[in-house]
Amino acid sequence: MNKITIYILTAFFCFTCAKVYSQEKGTKVTSANLQEDNMFYHTIEAGQTVYSIATMYGVGTEDIYRLNPESREVIKTGGKLKIPQKDMATTITATPENRDYTFHAIQPKETLFSLSKRYQVSATNIIDANPGLSVETFQIGKTIRIPSADMEQLPQTESKTVVKNIEYKIERKETMYRLTRKFNVTAEELTARNPELQKGVKAGMTIKVPVKAEETITQTIAQPKEKEVNAMLSAPKQINKVDKIKIALLLPFMADQISQTSTSIRFVEYYEGLLLAIDSLKSAGVSVELIVRDTGAGAQKLNLILNEIALKNVHLIIGAVENEQIKPIAEFARKNGIKYVIPFTSRNDDVLSNYYIYQVNTPHSYLHARASEEAYKMFYDYNIIFVDTYDKDDKAEFIKTFKLELTQKKVPFKDLVFRAESFTNDIHSLLVTDKRNVIIPISGSRSALNKIRSPLRMVVEANPSFHVNMFGYPEWQTYTRECLDDLYALDTYIYTNFYADNMANDVSRFNSKYKTWYSKEMMNTYPKYGILGFDTGMFFFDAIHTYGTNFENNLDKIHYKSIQTGFDFRRANNWGGFINTNLFIVHYNKRDFNVIRHELK
Repeated sequence: MNKITIYILTAFFCFTCAKVYSQEKGTKVTSANLQEDNMFYHTIEAGQTVYSIATMYGVGTEDIYRLNPESREVIKTGGKLKIPQKDMATTITATPENRDYTFHAIQPKETLFSLSKRYQVSATNIIDANPGLSVETFQIGKTIRIPSADMEQLPQTESKTVVKNIEYKIERKETMYRLTRKFNVTAEELTARNPELQKGVKAGMTIKVPVKAEETITQTIAQPKEKEVNAMLSAPKQINKVDKIKIALLLPFMADQISQTSTSIRFVEYYEGLLLAIDSLKSAGVSVELIVRDTGAGAQKLNLILNEIALKNVHLIIGAVENEQIKPIAEFARKNGIKYVIPFTSRNDDVLSNYYIYQVNTPHSYLHARASEEAYKMFYDYNIIFVDTYDKDDKAEFIKTFKLELTQKKVPFKDLVFRAESFTNDIHSLLVTDKRNVIIPISGSRSALNKIRSPLRMVVEANPSFHVNMFGYPEWQTYTRECLDDLYALDTYIYTNFYADNMANDVSRFNSKYKTWYSKEMMNTYPKYGILGFDTGMFFFDAIHTYGTNFENNLDKIHYKSIQTGFDFRRANNWGGFINTNLFIVHYNKRDFNVIRHELK
């Protein structure tokens, strides 16, 4: 066998193998085979991760990594990522409706009208596919979903029944009666068209006779004009008021178990807080009908509950804890056009593509992004010191996000590895007197706080020229009984998405009412589920009462002063649901030994 033959056979086998691989594995996304028409650019927003972005568009994270290799290490707010359209990507599990769209990043000078013409899709259908689309959100760089084409400019035909007059010459012996029978008309119709018939019917007369006939008319349907189409983004939204608000609360109370667990007790407290909200709103004329169901564990019992006719008529569903139950409820809500509040978990993806969902517990990436942004605003001119105590529960994501923020804005910081035997000397050497200092442990654990709080306080009290703050985490609320004096002495700030000051009047009133109603105290947990249920009910029930079942169009007008959990809902994207991005900065004020809660908007 000569060399030429060998080369030909080798090439043949390589081609065959490549073809088989392609058939078995599908097209692999590479920068070489990806054309501009098969991808778009996503502008990264605060709190988004590669995983959440991939989930949002129904593609795999590996697809994004291949097109954007640097994203394996870090992505930056305001940066852009190449995203393949789903027919060019390894599609991951996404909501079924999201697989039927093309995604488009809005370019300069593009309008709703121009996109409608480009994709041959009616503007109404584009808006329906993107419920969050408005003048404010139709911005350069924002992504929208484009549904399948529906505007082919073909002539439209329709059939109509028309009446035409024909001429007829009256024959011998014909009478008015015979003429009406012959042409299926009335004598009045004939006389109206032929006044001379009033003198009698005579042979040889030529008369007009009405005859009905089917006629096909061809016409091109006129399309809306550019100004009319673009005005659709700013069209006022009607408020869908209801007399009685119907709510479904679906939680795993586990009532059939012999003894309650601490988890099921917390869900009962949430329900009890919700009832207190309903009672509080009565005086404002808010009428609420509450349907409560025990979903148990898993999806079997839940599926039976979702088949109840009554649930299809509610205005709001609240509940579920695990994704095994959240996903079927989310799909049920989408199919029936019902708002759905996920009150507990922060780890759920349905909110990224289901515009009926409201996620109360802020996902960590969004929480850390907002916290790092606020920490920068507070401490950009401080001497910033990160302390690694080698403890579990490290805040790697927050620390990474915050350090990236500082690095991008050229703010210096210092790192210190904790050593018990030398910590006082080590921290003393890093503190300065010409500016304020802030100490940030990179773990939120009790152990990490206990390691540094006492020696740090000793250094500060022994050196009044050092002005020191400490910055920490939501978990620190649970350590206040043992650490409160040190938190005050170190002028401590924490970030958190929930905080209830037991000394505050509104919290005291709630605790008193809860105890009166239920003859018990709430469990000492953070957050307290009874207050969480109350805050959730007060926010959503009043929102529906005031702004109707489509209250999402007026979220910017809803200002509820919460007891524990604040609400600042923002759409995940133009077609997704709402994520609560509220953040509190809590200050244990050294000057007057009180706690100040700042709610950020």
